[in-house]
Amino acid sequence: MHIDLTGRTALVTGSTQGIGAAIALGLARAGARVAVNGRDRERVSASIAEFAEQAPDAEFVAAAADVSTEEGARQLLRELPEVDILVNNLGIFGTADPLELTDDEWRRYFEINVLAAVRLTRLYLPGMTERGWGRVLYIASDSAIVIPAEMIQYGMSKTALLAVGRGFAKKAAGTGVTVNSVIAGPTHTAGVEDFVYELVDKNLPWDEAQRVFMRDYRPQSLIQRLIEPEEIANMVVYLSSPQASATTGGALRVDGGYVDAILP
Repeated sequence: MHIDLTGRTALVTGSTQGIGAAIALGLARAGARVAVNGRDRERVSASIAEFAEQAPDAEFVAAAADVSTEEGARQLLRELPEVDILVNNLGIFGTADPLELTDDEWRRYFEINVLAAVRLTRLYLPGMTERGWGRVLYIASDSAIVIPAEMIQYGMSKTALLAVGRGFAKKAAGTGVTVNSVIAGPTHTAGVEDFVYELVDKNLPWDEAQRVFMRDYRPQSLIQRLIEPEEIANMVVYLSSPQASATTGGALRVDGGYVDAILP
């Protein structure tokens, strides 16, 4: 399958590292002009320089803004008024005793993981529908379905994203715009390495620590390893393509078989 996104502009939130960076590179390699987003302008510029080395023929633009705030989102809209592909990847995660989480912490997870995506969809979806083509994607998680006891606040936010994605797909019905969620399984990023070492012996070498983590905390995984960010990106690139024109309102799994269900 040859995916060609030439002439399309993509915005990937939280794309200076991890899954977001892999998605930005994947879309760029497919021909899209990619807006790289992060809060720090210098960090965004440094990431673009790194991406340019890996994809020298691609086009990247800086989109430095804190999209978890209303002003940051509107600033981004002023700098990047038209987007064909919106990938809502920005998110935070962490372990916590749910009985000790404060109201402010619950709000923080909702503000960053859910409301930021809702806000950007609200800003960019009208332009997509007017032009008759667009892709809106939400990076969800297996934790949306299999809520971890040590990450209820995170699971809650990702469950909400699935509802948001389905709802906006209905809003975009018949317009040529598709809206989908991607259910990412346990993925190998720098942040997840830190998370793993919160749960297993910090003295273990990484390969062994990963095996212990998957055995003790994610035994449902059928691939029995962490997913690489590029594997998430592959699904996002496909869903962003013309070939995925009949796929909308869905929650598609790249979870390594972690969710024990035939349907999400």
